[in-house]
Amino acid sequence: MKRLRKLADKFFNSTDLNQIGNGLSVSIDELLEMRKYVAYLRAYKNRFKTSDQAGDVKSAFKGRGIEMEEIRAYNLGDDVRDIDWRVTARKDSPYTKLYAEEKDREIYVLLDLSAHMVFGTRNELKSVAAAKIAAMLGWVSMENKDRFGCLLFDGVHNYFFKAQNHQRSMMAILKKIAGVSAAVLAPQRKDSETLSKALQLLQQNIKGQATVFVVSDFNNLSDAAKTQIAALGRKSRIYMINVFDVLEEIAPASGQYMAQNDGQSLVFDSDSKRFREEYKHYFSEKRSKIRDFSRKFACRYMEVRTDLPLYKQIKL
Repeated sequence: MKRLRKLADKFFNSTDLNQIGNGLSVSIDELLEMRKYVAYLRAYKNRFKTSDQAGDVKSAFKGRGIEMEEIRAYNLGDDVRDIDWRVTARKDSPYTKLYAEEKDREIYVLLDLSAHMVFGTRNELKSVAAAKIAAMLGWVSMENKDRFGCLLFDGVHNYFFKAQNHQRSMMAILKKIAGVSAAVLAPQRKDSETLSKALQLLQQNIKGQATVFVVSDFNNLSDAAKTQIAALGRKSRIYMINVFDVLEEIAPASGQYMAQNDGQSLVFDSDSKRFREEYKHYFSEKRSKIRDFSRKFACRYMEVRTDLPLYKQIKL
């Protein structure tokens, strides 16, 4: 932590560093602390795979290069675009090509901090958890000598940071994340743009092959956004990280509750068995649709619940 504090002192003033994370917005200190989980994420990945990337550095991400290394039997989860159809026809069973990992790859995070992410019942808001995940991915990228970039979407504006591999760029991204995380708490704030605009901007700025993490609750995933993700996936590897609250998985305890939205109030009773079953089915169906969409377009899919340790849920 002393090393991180020294690093922070170079780039931030005392006001930035005195922000205190309270689960409602994320502080610079909390984003810096995400660096300590890099070793855990890399250890998890390295139990299965290591790569020769930028010298002796082991990669925490599964990358794809241009040079083919080998052909092996197709396994569940392999990219269908890598199937070798000639060998498949000859062997009468599917085979896939494996490629050497790229060096100095571009890693991008599309971080959704729009209004509907400002929700949480335990531990922290979805927006805070998403911000921490973005920082964690950024630190992993830096440790792996990859170039890290970020596109922050707050429901109104997009803030784009080109992928680079130096500390000044990383610190600028963290500062912006902390600032937007606090700004989205403004009362009566509403979204005027959709995630599709951010995805379109990202597609325009990624010239070559990259790894893209979309961190969101996907509540505003329109048909246009799905089209953009499918198009982006043709040249990049996409990870869909679905951030959700425990209340979006488990119905509240039996009793009467009042919900308010846009000045309107609603009282509901969670006692009945039917209510609890329909409640659970509604949210599980939403996640299932995102999962099916990800599978259809060869995107990696992860679910992250805000009240559980984030680093234990990220499987790279």
